[in-house]
Amino acid sequence: MAILRTLSRLFHATATPDLMTLKHTLTPLLLAAILFMSAAPSPARAEGSLEERIVRLEGELAELKALLQARPAATTTSPVPSPASPQTAKPAVTAAPGVNVRLYGFARFDGSYDTGRLTPGNIALYAAPGSDGDAEWNLTGNATRIGMDLSGPDTEAMKLSAKIEFDFFGGGTENAANPRLRHGYLKAYWPKSDLSIIAGQTWDLNSSLIPFVDDAGLMWDAGNIGGRHPQVRFTKGFKAGDKERVEVAVAAARTIGELYPTTDTGKDADIPTFQGRVAWTGPVLVADKPATIAASGHYGQEQWDLDASNTHITADTWSACLELSMPLSQKLLFAGECFTGSNLENYWGGIGQSLGSTGNETRAQGGWAALRYSLSPSTAVALGAGVDDPENSDLTAGSRSFNRTIFANVIESITPNFILGLQLSQWKTGYIGSSDSDVWRTQTSLTYTF
Repeated sequence: MAILRTLSRLFHATATPDLMTLKHTLTPLLLAAILFMSAAPSPARAEGSLEERIVRLEGELAELKALLQARPAATTTSPVPSPASPQTAKPAVTAAPGVNVRLYGFARFDGSYDTGRLTPGNIALYAAPGSDGDAEWNLTGNATRIGMDLSGPDTEAMKLSAKIEFDFFGGGTENAANPRLRHGYLKAYWPKSDLSIIAGQTWDLNSSLIPFVDDAGLMWDAGNIGGRHPQVRFTKGFKAGDKERVEVAVAAARTIGELYPTTDTGKDADIPTFQGRVAWTGPVLVADKPATIAASGHYGQEQWDLDASNTHITADTWSACLELSMPLSQKLLFAGECFTGSNLENYWGGIGQSLGSTGNETRAQGGWAALRYSLSPSTAVALGAGVDDPENSDLTAGSRSFNRTIFANVIESITPNFILGLQLSQWKTGYIGSSDSDVWRTQTSLTYTF
């Protein structure tokens, strides 16, 4: 019993949270020692053997205690800290509460080979005089575009939205182009009344269709008129049947003239330019593809100062246009416009000519027509033509007397984001007092959309 008390005191003296493992190790040894002593053959031998074993066991326990005390103190066990919750990364673009932002655009390459010189080059407007046989290449990324659509916060009655969009036709050099604002406007829309207000820069109301060309020039100065101007626009829609709608829009837009000599003749006018459009939309030949028939136009003035004493002349600018977009089948679409007007330089009409030989406005008429056929959901082909024909009696020697183009193209969506375009076009431009210029253009485009 003495040895048990000794071992017990020794064990409890050395037991620490770090020595709990020793307790489990010594317990079997103690039991074995007790059993061995109880099985001794004689008292005399047992007593002698017991003294020897006590000495040996005490020595072994002392050695174990010394070893345990020599070990470095164990670190108190603590729960493994869980990794900190990663903070949500802040978006690169933030908006005010309730405002939704959608970024869109495309990166685009345009390359063209011309048998003569087309003005201005990266896009085609008309053939330069005397340029037949003077071939040239044009390679550009200026049609690359980036924009943002914004919406909200709405009210129960009104939906609010806006658009901001740029391309890179704002001047500069061929490898350091300047941005150009295409759209920058806000729109307030009241669905129950089908009424909207647009304030800012966007497309003009007159001649609002877009030809099916693969050229950023959009057949301007060759039958397609209308551009983009700062404006305030009011649009009202009316139901005209189960699937029909009539839309009436009016706008007050900025008049942009020429510097004469240093004052913008459009800004110097007494009134802004007024634009208007009336359109009917509804099914005609294809039940689920509505057609659109519209009449549109504009009227404005430019003030040309002749001297410092406010002697000036007033030049009118106006247009009257008809528009038609007509699905002929599920896959075939016809579209076209015709116009007449005067002093249309800032609306891409009259082949870029404003005042003629008499000091009066240059009158012009023209239009375009095109067909587009969808071969598949990813492939479309188009064929069309356009003409802009100013009045020769309003022109001086060397002025452009007519401009005509025909085109054919194929647009292939290799993937939803990768688009290939191929186009062949012919341009013929007449000049007062000199021979016509005739140029063929072969061009391609590669576009990545997002």
